[in-house]
Amino acid sequence: ITDFEPAYNIGILSILKSRGQLPDIHTDNLFSERCTEPERFDHKILGRKLASLIKFNLIKKARLLQKIGADFDVPVLHSPTAFWTLPRIQRLLPDAEEKQADYLSRYMILCAASGAINRVFWGPLICQREGLIDDGSSTYPALERVTHYASVTGNIKDYRVRPALHAFKTFAQTIPGSRYQGRLSSGNGLELHAFASDMHLVHAVWTINGRAAALADIYTTEDLNAAQFITRDGEKLKAAPDLATESPLYLQWPLNRVVSVKPSATSLKDLSIHRHAEREHTLFRQNGWQGLLLARDDKEDAALHAALNPEHIGTQPRDALLRNARNAIWTILDPCDAARKLVVKQPVKVRSYKKLLGRFRPSKALRSWNGASELLRRGIETARPVAYFEKIDDTSLTQNYYICEYIKADFSVRKIFSAFAAGNEVYQGVTEEDAYRQLCDYLCTMHNRGIYFRDLSGGNILIRKSEGNTLNFSLIDTGRVHFFNHGTPLSKRISDLTRVCNKLHAAGRDRFMSMYMGRLGRHFGFWQRLPFYLYNTKVILKRRLKRKNLIKLFMQRDIDNR
Repeated sequence: ITDFEPAYNIGILSILKSRGQLPDIHTDNLFSERCTEPERFDHKILGRKLASLIKFNLIKKARLLQKIGADFDVPVLHSPTAFWTLPRIQRLLPDAEEKQADYLSRYMILCAASGAINRVFWGPLICQREGLIDDGSSTYPALERVTHYASVTGNIKDYRVRPALHAFKTFAQTIPGSRYQGRLSSGNGLELHAFASDMHLVHAVWTINGRAAALADIYTTEDLNAAQFITRDGEKLKAAPDLATESPLYLQWPLNRVVSVKPSATSLKDLSIHRHAEREHTLFRQNGWQGLLLARDDKEDAALHAALNPEHIGTQPRDALLRNARNAIWTILDPCDAARKLVVKQPVKVRSYKKLLGRFRPSKALRSWNGASELLRRGIETARPVAYFEKIDDTSLTQNYYICEYIKADFSVRKIFSAFAAGNEVYQGVTEEDAYRQLCDYLCTMHNRGIYFRDLSGGNILIRKSEGNTLNFSLIDTGRVHFFNHGTPLSKRISDLTRVCNKLHAAGRDRFMSMYMGRLGRHFGFWQRLPFYLYNTKVILKRRLKRKNLIKLFMQRDIDNR
């Protein structure tokens, strides 16, 4: 059976039983690719809304199929293929080869944990689209390379091993032949599965995409010091990493060791990270403060820990202050490179009602960190995060800092749109048509990857111009962004676009939006225009009815009455 369709398994086995032709083995491909992540509940069964209620995941599916076979006296179940194609991953995530390797490891471990499948295969070994080895060609074979190869394409000198092959090798050397001892985590984004071989106790640990768990919150210090750590790709680490992430980590101990997992083990609350950022995340937990830092190596990590300690950041220096309203934003020298600057953001004014509601939300620093990390994970450029810190149990909601790299921009979308609205047809060498086209491509990509920015004003989109008038866009002020595991719904897209087009003249807005809607195969009609009219009216009223104007109005009325 080519997918999870248990009715077909029952029907075919029933027919074969009636003919006296029952096989020794029955197979099902168990395509988890349709769920995106191997751990997700399958939304293809009864839809996205009911997926979390029936909770049908990979392990349940495998066990159901094995039971169906056993009911027909065919207890042996194989899964011949279950690959993730790179184009499908790239719909949301640009690090497709890294994610392919993550998914392969996680899928194989979960199949082993199910105890229901005797043999599990990946499928294509050599193929440019989903093979463990890239053949370097640009064409897809007429006959899918799953269990039979009529031929291979490409030139062998162009063949390249993908991370997924290393991940497959590591799994094959670590898990098969072991006895499954059970799942040791209670969910909340953390997966922890225990196996025992003839020589080792093995724990496979990972989180769902974008999440992280502190190993110190899972194991005792003694158990961590006694463990051997093996990465997804087979590298043996010299020391314990701070975090378990979406890339599985194998922990090995001697078979006779008793390892205890803390009952409270879970993923870090409300935290998102970009695991494949080519930098390492390290925890910060000192004197009532907690947070994360992101560094290229141990030397850089030590420099950041020393220079960015939240107890020593201090108040905002006037000469480096960029903004001082609800949030104070200022620059500091990068402790790892004196030629570069970092930006520090701290909330300084929090209204009383927001203090009440804010106690149930992540700190502003953490929300900014999460937004930036998730944008980068989805391939959308933003000011790259360096660190965030928050005081534990801070009722003022102001003792938190977000630190990111400083973006050197030539101008913002607000400036270029304001210039076009003033009648200019060219701004710094960039024509209206070219600016609209490039921004449209950028925002379409952003929305197609499930990003709803919620504060997409022109001032929050910075532009750096490169050769050939190519515009490179970066987003700032990432604390309000929301994310979907599918493309952003049209209503949310329009909500974003009403903000970015606010400074644009009507003709320019219509041209830009016609481009954008054309990318979706739709027309920019009345119902799409209406939110722009409503938003522009709201902005005009807000500007006219500011608090100071209201005070002046009431004072004038009082004078007139006298």
